[in-house]
Amino acid sequence: MSVMAFVTDIQTANSRQISPIVLAAGLCAALGAARLIALYANATELFFDESQYWAWSRELAFGYYSKPPLIAWIIAGSTSVCGDSEFCVRLPAVLLHAATGFAVYLLAATLYTERVGLWAALAYATLPGVALSSGIISTDVPLLLAWTIALLAFAQLLRTPAWASALLLGVSLGLGLNAKYAMAYFVVCAGAYFVVAPGHRALLRRPHVWVALAIAAVMITPNLMWNTAHDFATFAHTADNAKWTHSPFHPEKALEFIAAQFGVMGPVLFGSLLAIAWRTLKAFSPPAPDTDRLLLAFSLPILAVVIVQAFLSRAHANWAVAAYIAATVLVVSHLLRPEHRVWLQSSFLINTGLAVVLAVAPAFAGRLDLPGIGDPFARMMGNRSLATGVKLVLDAARRAGEPYAAVLSDERELTASLLYYGRGDPTPVMAWRERPEPRDHFELTRDYAATQHQPVLFVTRRPRPTSVTSAFASIENVLTGPASAAGRKAIPVHFLKLSNYRGQP
Repeated sequence: MSVMAFVTDIQTANSRQISPIVLAAGLCAALGAARLIALYANATELFFDESQYWAWSRELAFGYYSKPPLIAWIIAGSTSVCGDSEFCVRLPAVLLHAATGFAVYLLAATLYTERVGLWAALAYATLPGVALSSGIISTDVPLLLAWTIALLAFAQLLRTPAWASALLLGVSLGLGLNAKYAMAYFVVCAGAYFVVAPGHRALLRRPHVWVALAIAAVMITPNLMWNTAHDFATFAHTADNAKWTHSPFHPEKALEFIAAQFGVMGPVLFGSLLAIAWRTLKAFSPPAPDTDRLLLAFSLPILAVVIVQAFLSRAHANWAVAAYIAATVLVVSHLLRPEHRVWLQSSFLINTGLAVVLAVAPAFAGRLDLPGIGDPFARMMGNRSLATGVKLVLDAARRAGEPYAAVLSDERELTASLLYYGRGDPTPVMAWRERPEPRDHFELTRDYAATQHQPVLFVTRRPRPTSVTSAFASIENVLTGPASAAGRKAIPVHFLKLSNYRGQP
């Protein structure tokens, strides 16, 4: 039985007993429960970005080198209740995606009908990108929930300006900005909507939108103050991440990004989005329905900006993820029409199959050996064994009466992984900073030169890096062995004992 037939049967059998909103909440909760089981069986280790976010959650602040602070606060809340296991660190991803699915229902039901809302919620929950994101913790997860609620509040304001909707819009915008600066796309998309829907510009003459923006500004102010005190580190990192200083014009990167979107949204849904956008932009007259214009305004500008970014330099597949809230609702509303229903059925068949694979496969991490690929989860394995090796060396030194004063790393990936998988050991983990300006949060907050602990156990994947070793008068090889640390399979990791620090050259 197809997903559509299953849910239709539920709707028919319970039309008098269960309201659509309760049914939507129940289905989102059921999918969330299934993903909790999959997460519990997940055998992958934390990716180094996840380990980094966990490390941030141990030192709560209003900002961090590469991201705003919300992700750290969320992990801190989860681990304070659940513990520090991989399951507990990732737990908010499942819960927040389930909440986002229900918010998508409310958005689609507000713009169209409860029927569209139900199918849109299911479509969102089974997007390949959401299925993958449910198994890891990332800044996209709270961003998507904040974006969906903000768009719902904006849609309510367009219908009936009310202070409750303005407050909801402002708070969700503020939370979204504290999750990821990509929330700023919302203002751009709203501006695009007012351009294509002049009949709604009267809302700009009311105070509601401006109060909402003021609330968001107040909520992001602590992060702006943190950046001011740290030389605008997050903004500098964001600009550097775009890599506009490299040679321009990379059409192959733009094509790679577009191709990746068929994987993020699913081939049928993304193909349908392109067809709807082309038909709408080509026609101009008669104009598209107002709901279509709203949803296109909150999806196409984001895709366009990131495609241009990819053309000029590069873009990761998830950089346009906020576009898929509006895009999913729009495409489902069109594919529910009788003449397009087969396409929606095909989409659910493909996306549900992919979602099941993405939920089950991580349980076999470390035991897969696919032809021509090997273990697809190799990048997320090996850090626990590396940290165990470090602990064995530290324990041996303590037993010999010559304890190390610190563990030193020269890579963010290693530092993050050693902090998480080496938690519990009292030896501090420090970062080596080669340049005057820090390159990551650990170089900003754990700069070895600021403490000069000695002797140190230097963990590196570079054979005898002189930029580090030349700063010490005494260098002793302790151990060299292969480890797939931070996703690099069988790269030799070198353990060196460094002492008699004499300063960087």
